[in-house]
Amino acid sequence: MTVSTHERGREWLTKGGLRPTKQRLSLAGLLVGDGENRHVTAEGLHTAAQTAGESVSLATVYNTLRAFCQAGLMHEVTVDGTRSYFDTRMDDHPHFFWEEENRISDAPAGELHITSVPTPPAGYEVAAIDVVVRLRKL
Repeated sequence: MTVSTHERGREWLTKGGLRPTKQRLSLAGLLVGDGENRHVTAEGLHTAAQTAGESVSLATVYNTLRAFCQAGLMHEVTVDGTRSYFDTRMDDHPHFFWEEENRISDAPAGELHITSVPTPPAGYEVAAIDVVVRLRKL
């Protein structure tokens, strides 16, 4: 891991108010170390960590991703009840889900127009609207 990768990861953790443990720093470096946004699964991040020579269990990766989400550093995008992806881009934006590849990518936010949403029940407010557009080849 380069110094800039390490420092980006440390700054990211600090922004979320998280203690920079060795494992968090390793995973943060893989997620934001190059300054690019990522869409990852826990399994994919675990494989990347192992490839980078980091000793981290899959359970730790899951727990760490949840901690990153709770700290407001990333959010979880659920494609269906069995697939979760974790996104480091925090602004509101839609996603494409590429069915044949089992991956997500950002979709053009400027092309999405939501003109109304259902009125929530009394005592509730709309917290977020997640849009995932599923794609498959013709």
